[in-house]
Amino acid sequence: MRVEDLIVYGKKYISSSHAKLLLADLLKKNPLELLLILDQTVEPQIVEEYQKRVKALKENYPIQYVIGHVNFYGYEFFVNKDVLIPRFETEELVERIIHYAQNCGKKDLTILDLGCGSGCIGITLKKKLPSAEVTLVDYSEKALSVAKKNAEELKADVFFYQSDWFSNLPVKQYDIIVSNPPYIRTTEKIEEIVQKNEPSLALYGGEDGLNCYRTILQNSLSYQTDHTLFAFEIGYEQASLLTEIVEKIYPDRKVVVEKDMQGRNRMLFVLPKNE
Repeated sequence: MRVEDLIVYGKKYISSSHAKLLLADLLKKNPLELLLILDQTVEPQIVEEYQKRVKALKENYPIQYVIGHVNFYGYEFFVNKDVLIPRFETEELVERIIHYAQNCGKKDLTILDLGCGSGCIGITLKKKLPSAEVTLVDYSEKALSVAKKNAEELKADVFFYQSDWFSNLPVKQYDIIVSNPPYIRTTEKIEEIVQKNEPSLALYGGEDGLNCYRTILQNSLSYQTDHTLFAFEIGYEQASLLTEIVEKIYPDRKVVVEKDMQGRNRMLFVLPKNE
């Protein structure tokens, strides 16, 4: 079959843009380049794989899992059903952490990424802050396998621990503790494609969605100093309740809530009072 034939085939079942994206990925081309090779014959094994991917997408499987990778902060991360698909909002969290780290006056920072999933946060921070010592933690052995693969592919020299938050982590003080934990309420309705495909362990945070934040904050005392930055991604309706939790555990800290590019409360930072 020719490139044009496969595009026509794909468009019968999925959107034109997705049909081109799937084929371009298999051919290692930019989707726009397909217009230059419409008459090119495609090898049978690629045809078979393309048809399989079209079928998966037609059946509402996330395109990131179908392709097997996603761009995050300019880096290509391998993803599969064992990890949450990285979102643009998380890139915004990383951007703010990098800005803080570059302006805090300390070079050899120690950074802890709790619930690392694919490793997109911790690995990106290591790439952008090469002098930092970065540790990635996740409860899921399968998620850690994905994160380790990404660290190897991106040549990021980071440390890994399999642990339920701090439970199996050696005591050490960190300059930055970051987490994008599960924060969806147990009864909250979410998109079917997310609910059916992404790992529930990485999605749901209890009745009010804040259980993981409570656990992290309550057990963090031995892992922080008076100058540690806590950086969280949050649900857009959770800022007030989470601020109350922080203030009970760290009454001498300053809480800063920041909005994402959509104008929604999406990030919460815990800083020393004087910063």
